[in-house]
Parts: sequence; C-alpha cells; structure tokens
Amino acid sequence: MAADPTPDTAPDPTPDYPFDRETTLEPPHAWAELRERCPVAHVRLPSGDEAALLTRYDSVRSVLADPRFTRTGDGAARIATTDDGGIFLRDSPLATHGPEHLQWRRLLTRWFTARKIEEWRPRVQAMADDLADGLIAGGSPGNLSADFALPLPVRVICALVGAPDKDQDKFAHWSGVMLTLTRYTQAEVDAAYRDFNGYVTDLVERRRADPGDDLLSELTRVSDSGDGRLDTPQLVATVRGILLAGHETTSNMISIMAALLLSERSRFEAVVADPALTANTVEEVLRMDTTLGVVGVPRFITEDIEVAGVTVPAGTTVLPNNAAANRDPRKFPDPDRFDEKRENSAQHLTFGAGAHFCVGQPLARMELQVALGTLARRLPALRLRDGADALKLRTGGMTGGLQDIWVTW
Repeated sequence: MAADPTPDTAPDPTPDYPFDRETTLEPPHAWAELRERCPVAHVRLPSGDEAALLTRYDSVRSVLADPRFTRTGDGAARIATTDDGGIFLRDSPLATHGPEHLQWRRLLTRWFTARKIEEWRPRVQAMADDLADGLIAGGSPGNLSADFALPLPVRVICALVGAPDKDQDKFAHWSGVMLTLTRYTQAEVDAAYRDFNGYVTDLVERRRADPGDDLLSELTRVSDSGDGRLDTPQLVATVRGILLAGHETTSNMISIMAALLLSERSRFEAVVADPALTANTVEEVLRMDTTLGVVGVPRFITEDIEVAGVTVPAGTTVLPNNAAANRDPRKFPDPDRFDEKRENSAQHLTFGAGAHFCVGQPLARMELQVALGTLARRLPALRLRDGADALKLRTGGMTGGLQDIWVTW
C-alpha cells in the first residue's frame, strides 16, 4: 500500500481566488458547486492571504446588511498583491459606520433621489444621443466601449459633480491603478492616490472661488461651514470616490450590458420591438453579470457568526460574492436563464445591501436605461463584430469587466 502523502506533497485544498472561468460571460463552475456543497468556502487571495467566500443569496445579503461587520480590522486579509493589500485596507476618512456613516450618506442622498435623477434624464438622454451621433458618424464597425460606454458616465458624473469631462483619461487611469488586484506596484498606487487627491483639491479650490449649482459646490459649502459634518479630508475622499465609482463601474456595466444582450441577439431584439422592456432588461442584466465584481467587498468579523449552518470564527475576512448570490436558484428560479420579464430581477444584490447599499444606484440604473434605450432606438441592427467568443475579460483589477467591444450595424 502506498504511503500517505507528506505535508510537502499533499494537495492544497484551498483554491486560488478569483476562480478561472471557461467562457467570458458565464460564471466559473465553482460558484454553483460551492453554493450547493460548501456555502462558506476557504479561498486563497492573490496576496496569499485566505478568506471565507459566501455564494448563497441569503448568506450574502445577511452579511452585507449586518452593521457589526466592517471593511477592515486588525488581521483583515490583504486582497491585492501590493504592499498595502489593496484599496479596502487603505486608511480612509470615509471608513465610518453607524451614525457617522448615516450622516455622510445624508449629505449625498438628496442628489441621488429618484425624483432628482428623473430630472437629469433628459440631459443624460441628450448626452447619449450626441455620443450615438458620433458613433454612427464614425462608421461601422465601432468601438462601443471607447466611443459610448465610457464617455457617457464620465459626462454625467462630471456634470453632476462639477468637474471637466475632458479629464476622463485621468479618471480612468487613476481609477484603474487604485483598484488594482495584481497589475500595479505600490509606488504606482501611491502616485495615483496622490495625483487624484491633488486634482480633487484643486477642483475644490476652484469651486470655492466660483461656486455653482453642483454637488461639489454644495459639499464644499458644508465643509467650509465647520459644523463637523464633513472635514476637508472627507470632502476630498468623497469627491474622489464619486468620480471613481460614477464612471468606472457604470461604463463597465454599459459594455457588459451590450455584450450580454448581443451575445444572444434575441435579447436585444426584444427591447427593439418593445421599449417598455428596457427597465426590467437592465435589472436582469445587473442580475446576470458575472464579470464586474471580481472580488466583491470584503467584510471583517469581530465575533463568531453562523452562516448557512457553518460557524465562522471571529477574525475572519468574509467575501460576500454578490454575483454568485444573484445566480442562486433558491432566490431566482432557473437562474442561468436570461428572462427580461422575470418578476424579481430587481432584488439582485449587485448594488449591495444594508447601510452601505450603493448611494448612487438610482443614477446608475437611469444611465443604463438611457444607454440601452438609445442603442435600441438608434442602432436596431447592432451586432457584435466578432461574436461572443471573441470577448475578453479585463484582468488584474478588482472591478473586472470587459475589454473593448467592437460592434457593427
């Protein structure tokens, strides 16, 4: 009988995360396997540290909504290969919880109410039509990512905040570096933070001298009032975060939406035939996407908890995988089937849950609706130039997404 393997030769039972996938738009097979047999799975991150991966809808939602669990803490796992372990472990004046976090959200909420966002819809539609004009004028084929998906959210968030949209290349570079997983060095990350902070500080000074009717002007007035709601470091971090999140994730999502709908073109044709399907199609896209949240937003637990019948000890870094939860058949019957008429699509966890639910989600939803409606109306013959098999993932970053999407019409 062969001898048992020694510790040096025994197979390592802890898989590397993120998982490899067989096709670009479909989730790794491991998600479904873990959901059924190992809903709390130990995984090894790019940094070499370990974390507990959650893949079931109820578990993910519960942890995201639980105010006891924070973004970081002593002993929290490093995510990225940089010295600091990634964006989640960097000191931030916005890493607040409870009443402090609620106070900060109140400063932003009025700019992102459903009513306020609807007031912006005609303006966003005009931006989308202008970009569609440019795409069409450039002739088929066109780069949907570069000529439509990226510039639309940049124009919108810059108009909302009060920043010049000509600086979109700067935002894209700084954001990509700050959200690195394996791609950039610590020196490059530190330089991106320094340059982005300097850029925002200059914006604040310009708005202080010449205020307008925009979010930056209002936040600057709040900070200058000295009433304790928003100090200068929080102001800079807030504006930086809005500029980053307001274009990075939404631009990626517009590209992903186009890819998902055009990879099986009947999905896009349904919206062309019936524009009333636009809003729910957007929700189903948000539920179905598996490419954007590569790692998810970690939570650090300081007390033992039970998740899906498993005790997770204090001091564990938990990774609630929102995209895997969105494919949980316990919540979404036949979850791998795209259904633009699915009744509970909007209950997806793409925007998170609980106190840290994405404050800008009404704007993101509206931009996606406008983008899809514009493409269906202006380019009803839209197709992927090279087919779904040619789509490539963006790698090395925490937000993932797709590389350039070339289309014809």
